[in-house]
Amino acid sequence: MTDQAKTPTTYEKIGGEATVAKLTARFYELMDTTSHFAELRAMHPADLSGSRDKLFMFLSGWFGGPDLFVEKFGHPKLRARHMPFAIGTKERDQWVACMVLAMEDVGLSEDVRTVLLNNFFNTADFMRNKEG
Repeated sequence: MTDQAKTPTTYEKIGGEATVAKLTARFYELMDTTSHFAELRAMHPADLSGSRDKLFMFLSGWFGGPDLFVEKFGHPKLRARHMPFAIGTKERDQWVACMVLAMEDVGLSEDVRTVLLNNFFNTADFMRNKEG
């Protein structure tokens, strides 16, 4: 297969590092300022910069770009890393809703948002570790 025939990654489709940075910044800005996401916000430290940076690094690799999170922290082990937090359907739904708004706000195309929404929901649902 030639490079010309290669299907672009999500990372490439959305505009690479700059767009991933905008997406993660907008996600945490919305979470920090929107009362609808209060329970989700309460699960995070006062300073969101570390959380933002980790999500940026994770999404970079997850979208098919540089695998920054793995390079710095090793395997993501998402479920294990999220186990200390009580995550139920409310927290899952707040996380997904916040990401949907962030994707819209940074101008991701509808086809990309649709694919990512499915992936984000499935991953967020896998993080649930409590009833309700």
